[in-house]
Amino acid sequence: MYERYDEINPPPRLLMGPGPVDADPRVLRAMSMPLLGQFDPRFTEYMNEVMALYRQVFQTHNRWTFLIDGTARAGIEALLTSVILPGDKVLVPVLGRFGQLLCEIARRCRADVATLETEWGTVFETAQIEAAIKQHRPKLVALVQGDTSTTMAQPLAEIGPLCRAHDALLYVDATASITGMDLQTDHWQLDAVSAGLQKCLSGPPGIAPVTFNERVERLVRERKHVEEGIRGAHQDDAPGEIIQSNYFDLAMLMDYWSERRLNHHTEATSMLYAAHECARIVVAEGWERRFARHALASRALCAGLGAMGLSLFGDQVHKMPNVTGVYIPEGVTGDAVRAAMLNNFGIEIGTSFGPLHGRIWRIGTMGYGCSKRNVLSCLAALDATLRQHGHQAAWGEGVDAATEVYAAEA
Repeated sequence: MYERYDEINPPPRLLMGPGPVDADPRVLRAMSMPLLGQFDPRFTEYMNEVMALYRQVFQTHNRWTFLIDGTARAGIEALLTSVILPGDKVLVPVLGRFGQLLCEIARRCRADVATLETEWGTVFETAQIEAAIKQHRPKLVALVQGDTSTTMAQPLAEIGPLCRAHDALLYVDATASITGMDLQTDHWQLDAVSAGLQKCLSGPPGIAPVTFNERVERLVRERKHVEEGIRGAHQDDAPGEIIQSNYFDLAMLMDYWSERRLNHHTEATSMLYAAHECARIVVAEGWERRFARHALASRALCAGLGAMGLSLFGDQVHKMPNVTGVYIPEGVTGDAVRAAMLNNFGIEIGTSFGPLHGRIWRIGTMGYGCSKRNVLSCLAALDATLRQHGHQAAWGEGVDAATEVYAAEA
């Protein structure tokens, strides 16, 4: 006898953790559009539009700017797997959990990984990274722009030129920061960048935008291999070692996204629609307004938390504008507060990882969800829930403080 299940009908939530966050309704609407074959002329036109849109999102002229089917981690793996050869020296400055992830993936590529560590809640000075580059002479420097595990944002403007001076490639994971804060791929001389939709781009997890320049392209082409089933009669492989993943093989993906449209996989049609709409919305809003909106929400949220007697985590000079870390008050069980906010108010905030688990909450103000209404709703719910769990604060002061920030800006 087969068990029956009801149709999927999830409860409404306000997602104010470090991601995923609420998808923009326009993105969800785009995902409901009819499917097309992957070589339909209209669909390949959408592919071309996606590449053009994400050049604007990444602030680059890189030809090779496209999508990897899979969550944000798929973009990371595609770039690292296609660039790293066994034995290559890779330097990873680790800000938090997602720097550790870059180490994990690089080691799986059989790289010789060197790490640079900093206390969680701080970032690196350029001189620290320069000293490590001089010491280790890496082929690749891999780092995270904004690590949501610590809510810190690593300044990048000086690191790209530094890597060029020492003949190292620079890869940046911008999953949590892209469009919530500035990322100038070309101007900052970033060789490769990957992202995801589920944070400030306000889409669902499931597809990963990437961009890379000619320096990376040359290395990838040296490892080019074409599958037997689609290989041309006179097509030879490149002399370099084959890329160890078929699915994440950038050389074959370049053929798929180029004018050749050489078959590689069946494109995730609905996710491409989502990525297209995410980028279109960002471009329509414009950088100045978008960055200002995220910065204002951060200021308002921080003012509200402070007025409630809560302490912010980490180096506030380098705090991400779209994620805020706040210490859990003494005597309060952090997970119990999170559960009560979810059950009573339908609002989700985040816990944390590793040495910060049980010590801080992480509150996200990202993309579509980065609004005055959401900031005030979250503060009101947190205020009420904390009082129910024994933390004493004057009722409404958090909301009042945040409202004053918004009023002053207006």
